[in-house]
Amino acid sequence: MAVMKLILRADMENLGKLGEVVTVKPGYGRNFLIPQGLAMLASPSNLKVFETERRKLQAKMDTLRSDAETLAAKVAAATVAIEVRVGDGDKLYGSVTSSMIADGLEAQGIVIDRKKIVLEDAIRTLGVHEVPVKLHAGVIGTIRVMVCRQGEKLMDAEQPAEDSGSPAAEAEA
Repeated sequence: MAVMKLILRADMENLGKLGEVVTVKPGYGRNFLIPQGLAMLASPSNLKVFETERRKLQAKMDTLRSDAETLAAKVAAATVAIEVRVGDGDKLYGSVTSSMIADGLEAQGIVIDRKKIVLEDAIRTLGVHEVPVKLHAGVIGTIRVMVCRQGEKLMDAEQPAEDSGSPAAEAEA
């Protein structure tokens, strides 16, 4: 089996950290990592080039991480209320999706790609659900999602976010 050695130019969650030399399958390296600028071939000349670039890349990664941590704090302070149609026995018609959650966050001024919202199983029940969000390698936030009947008042969902007293909750209010 053929393998390819690459130097990572960014932290990759299941692969390694910035600057590590990793071994991957050639197709993954050639078709994804190298074209996306996430890695470069591990040759002696590229190792020298990478060492000169390392400080710039590390500063960029640190900035991205701090931005993700700030966003995680905003997400933790937010509560997304979603109204759904409910049938007999409080069963939902359909389910709550990551797109619906992303739209609810966007309405509050927090823009997150729906692909970063991790729904292991679809939400098919009424009530409060904690949903993780992968914002960056190693930075995971949690969104509070309140699912209620269509037409119900959403006061219960909004109260905890306003009462928390955090600066993020006061800025959004």
